[in-house]
Amino acid sequence: ERRTGNRLYCQSALTQIAVLQIVKESQQQHGLRHGDFQRYRGYCSRRLRRLRKTLNFKMGNRHKFTGKKVTEEILSDNRYLLLILMDAERAWSYAMQLKQEANTEPRKRFHLLSRLRKAVKHAEELERLCESNRVDAKTKLEAQAYMAYLTGMLRFEHQEWKAAMEAFNKCKTIYEKLANAFTEEQAVLYNQRVEEISPNIRYCAYNIGDQSAMNELMQMRLRSGGTEGLLAEKLEALITQTRAKQAATMSEVEWRGRTVPVKIDKVRIFLLGLADNEAAIVQAENEETKERLFESLLSECRDAIQAVREDLKPDQKQREHSLENDSGKVSNIQYLHSYLTYIKLSTAIKRNESMAKSLQKALLQQQRSEEDGKRTPRPQDLIRLYDIILQNLVELTQLPGLEEDKNFQKEIGLKTLVYKAYRCFFIAQSYVLVKKWSEALVLYERVLKYARQVQSGAGAYMNSLKELPDVQDLITQVNAEKYSLQAAAILDANDTHETESPSQVKDGKPLSERFETFCLDPSLVSKQVSLVHFPPGFQPIPCKPLFFDLALNHVAFPPLEDKVEQKAKSGLTGYIKGIFGFKS
Repeated sequence: ERRTGNRLYCQSALTQIAVLQIVKESQQQHGLRHGDFQRYRGYCSRRLRRLRKTLNFKMGNRHKFTGKKVTEEILSDNRYLLLILMDAERAWSYAMQLKQEANTEPRKRFHLLSRLRKAVKHAEELERLCESNRVDAKTKLEAQAYMAYLTGMLRFEHQEWKAAMEAFNKCKTIYEKLANAFTEEQAVLYNQRVEEISPNIRYCAYNIGDQSAMNELMQMRLRSGGTEGLLAEKLEALITQTRAKQAATMSEVEWRGRTVPVKIDKVRIFLLGLADNEAAIVQAENEETKERLFESLLSECRDAIQAVREDLKPDQKQREHSLENDSGKVSNIQYLHSYLTYIKLSTAIKRNESMAKSLQKALLQQQRSEEDGKRTPRPQDLIRLYDIILQNLVELTQLPGLEEDKNFQKEIGLKTLVYKAYRCFFIAQSYVLVKKWSEALVLYERVLKYARQVQSGAGAYMNSLKELPDVQDLITQVNAEKYSLQAAAILDANDTHETESPSQVKDGKPLSERFETFCLDPSLVSKQVSLVHFPPGFQPIPCKPLFFDLALNHVAFPPLEDKVEQKAKSGLTGYIKGIFGFKS
């Protein structure tokens, strides 16, 4: 056995290489997890250079190119097969990089097809070499599947649907057989590749003429929340094209008893796909897929609103004239804008409500999450979501054309009470966490007040409130929480008055004044630790003494007149002698 890099290669009687495993691991570790094909192409080039240097299989020198081919005679070392595989991967990654750039530079599509043909050529050479008796059966099958996959992609880009479907079917059949022949752990990679190419097969079948394939593609898109890779752009364009054909027959839409003509194609396409998108959200398998579908729907809705807003600008004067003549009734284009805004705000409310439900489930499992060391959600996270929902409801009440719709305003008012009740509930939960019992109890009473208002005012609006959280469940939960809160408050009061330990009592003294006393002070490990009094207090100190010489006024000094006269004489004589240079 020999270990090269991070992979273990086995030299036995037959040469073998795990083609799909090597390809998948290299792609995931070197850029394709983030769609960076340029980084992966650089990795393939560097690995090729390392392999050629290790095998002494260089293509000449810096001055002259000398081509070499891998032959069956040197296949005792499986790294020669790896050389050809990396050549094919480098050409494929370059083609995928050009595919991304071709969205803005269409001329690069010709280079893309050239690189794909090069990748297929290397894959054919790999398949030919693997037909040798020196290669085991598993490697032969993987090489055939790899060649069929690249061939299918090339035919797919050429829009040769029949040839592409045949190649993809061949690839799928081989990987299914390999998945059945090995253990579940080894079959995971093969099954993943089968799932990747299944949408391509159905898309080819649709273009050949199988109309049932379109429904299967739509279902796959709805289950996954969108497609990725080679098929993504083509499938989205196909769905848009299909809806555009249906939109040709759509001329109007009815909302809240008023029929509005729809003349903008983008709005027609959006309204036709609205029901499918909402059904996909309901059928979503997990929260991540549901979130992606919500974002996709909101993005399409914003584009439709923008298209309507552009038509609103030149129609400003006409709308003002319509308002005067119709006694406050808005124009059709303005009413359509309100309808689309209503869809956008309602979708945003549903998305935030879905996120709130997932956070509530996480709150119930909070203890388990703490044991796992993960960040646990807090009631404050839910409060923020309900604040956004209430803001969206306020915007709904201000939509033009609905100010005088009493039923609509009443319905929005009831929804506002429901979400206010839930917001107050989680505010109370946050106060419970910090042991503010009285504030939490007051908020629980406010929750009950909102819930009873909803129950008393629902009446004929029960159908519109079916999708909202049930306030009766909230009332039951609040009543239970109130009893738990009262018990916790009593126990907390007993703990503070009866079981308080002297060692835990804080006397307010800084650490410098209680070195001789042991005290459990949690503030010592916080940012507001009390070490010394600062600024220090004033303390009395002795002043500097003042000296008064009282005896000096009563002292009689001896007479000095004779000494002063003698000093004056000698001084004058000495001065004259000094001038003339005489010294005594």
